[in-house]
Amino acid sequence: MNLIDKTAPSQTDSISFEFELNHLPEKVWRALTDPVLLTEWLLPVTGFAPAPGTAFTLKTQPYPGWDGTVNCRILEIETHKKLSYTWVVGDMEIDTVVTFTLTPTASGTRLSLVQSGFKPAQKQNFGGARYGWKMMGGKLVDLLARLP
Repeated sequence: MNLIDKTAPSQTDSISFEFELNHLPEKVWRALTDPVLLTEWLLPVTGFAPAPGTAFTLKTQPYPGWDGTVNCRILEIETHKKLSYTWVVGDMEIDTVVTFTLTPTASGTRLSLVQSGFKPAQKQNFGGARYGWKMMGGKLVDLLARLP
């Protein structure tokens, strides 16, 4: 597995990662859309259903300056191919979109992750999100290795 940070050094509005995974798209998709599995690698989730327009919440313990809540709504879903949802953190005024794109490869799946919509004044949030996705991406890779 390779996790490649594709975010350009001059980039300030979107974060981009690419994973080369030795798992079929169906398995990767399951990790992205099964609420139990999402809780294992991303954040505890409530209300998630893989259907356009579904609102759901990701919630963890609060941190200084953040109540631990992310409000989401599915924008686009194409089974085993693409999942896109809003990622809104109201108390930080973060209103972004997270998009996962799955592409089959000879050895498994290329997973692209993009979080877009950061404002120029949100450099600290941008850096925090970049760090967070690296950490959560590692958890996703570990989870996939354990799944049948």
